[in-house]
Amino acid sequence: MEKQFETVMGLEVHVELKTNTKIFCNCTTEFGGEPNTHVCPVCMGLPGALPVLNKEVVKYAIKAGLATNCEITKVGRQDRKNYFYPDLGKAYQISQGDTPLCHNGYLEIETEDQTKRIGITRIHIEEDAGKLVHREGVGTLVDLNRSGMPLIEIVSEPDLRTAEEVKAYLQKLRANMLYIDVSDCKMNEGSFRVDVNLSVREMGEEKLGVRVEIKNLNSYQSIMRAIAYEEQRQIKAIKEGEKLIQETRGFNQDTGKTYSMREKENAEDYRLFPDPDLMPIVISDDMIKSLRNTLPELPDIRKTRYINEFGLSNYDGEQLTSSIEVATYFEEAVINVRNPKIVANLIISEIFKLASPDEFDVPFSPKYLSDLVTYLEDEKINNNSAKKVIEEMWNTNKSPKEIIDEQDLEQINDEKALEVIINEVLKTSEKAVNEYKSGKEKALQSIVGKVMGKTRGRANPQLTLQLLKEKI
Repeated sequence: MEKQFETVMGLEVHVELKTNTKIFCNCTTEFGGEPNTHVCPVCMGLPGALPVLNKEVVKYAIKAGLATNCEITKVGRQDRKNYFYPDLGKAYQISQGDTPLCHNGYLEIETEDQTKRIGITRIHIEEDAGKLVHREGVGTLVDLNRSGMPLIEIVSEPDLRTAEEVKAYLQKLRANMLYIDVSDCKMNEGSFRVDVNLSVREMGEEKLGVRVEIKNLNSYQSIMRAIAYEEQRQIKAIKEGEKLIQETRGFNQDTGKTYSMREKENAEDYRLFPDPDLMPIVISDDMIKSLRNTLPELPDIRKTRYINEFGLSNYDGEQLTSSIEVATYFEEAVINVRNPKIVANLIISEIFKLASPDEFDVPFSPKYLSDLVTYLEDEKINNNSAKKVIEEMWNTNKSPKEIIDEQDLEQINDEKALEVIINEVLKTSEKAVNEYKSGKEKALQSIVGKVMGKTRGRANPQLTLQLLKEKI
């Protein structure tokens, strides 16, 4: 019997905080700008420049911890992480070692058959590095605009087993960060970056395999592709007796493959020690209580409300609270409808297909979707026509009424008009009629399909089915 393997993953997610200034100086955190224009002696790491911790960074990090069910560290510190950083002027990073601001948390995700809890080991604050710019014929240049940008690193337990679980966890985590408004989480701008720690082992084995870290993934598509390639690469290596090494790998979008960057360091290699220039971080119970009171209705709470208030399924609730944009759009679209379930179905089954997997940016207003659902509720159009209207709204931003009138999509509910078309179809469907009479239910659907074709999808499906059964 062929060996079966299990993939084990934990994630390190870097979330850039949306404070106005950097973590240890007053330089702007605005994205972009000419190279080395958002800098000062502190974030450039010049000798003698002293850091001063931005209090808002601490508040944002605590809010992130509270939103992910973490315990808050009452007395912590910041540490120097020593490593070769060509894009950090002082050649070390200020981070946190064994006293992260938040620890021992979790998020719950929905899998196909169960709710699964993913542990969160820690959330700590740190500064971002700058950016290396490689220019052919010139060399490597350094842009320090990003140096000193405030980050939180959210480290999960190795509780994830599939790429689908990873995506569900990241969507839930990103949603929480957006709900509490500590980051814009723009993956394309690097403010929500993911490192995947992945190993494989034989099914049933308790000992973890050799861990590989895939660095700086910034889209769900890249994450899914990188995981798919890397787990197969490791399984193949194990089967062929190849020795895997603990290493850091990158992901090439063009080839769909991971590639080796360097051997992976262990914690002791960073030679962490307390930063002597920074005071301890002391958090009071009053501060924690005050920040907890500022938290909005978080995704899981909102999901429960959707289930109770709108009669949605657990799956629907999870999908609709996957981001603040989706939830806001849904809530605005259901204001004037009688059946919120139809709104949920159209968002999940149709709009999600058209929207970017990384950003829910719908070009037409929630009111247009609400108007479309009213047409469905009043049986003026059917589901097939509704799909056409959504695609046309997406491309033209015309209203449902304009599209339905222009394309003559209004549903045919007139029995006499439908009977004429059905009689025509039955004349050419003798074989299907006989098959249906002999007990083949699918044969009836093929006749319904012909009627829908004749009417360009405008026939009332339920009425068509009823009339066909009566006539046959």
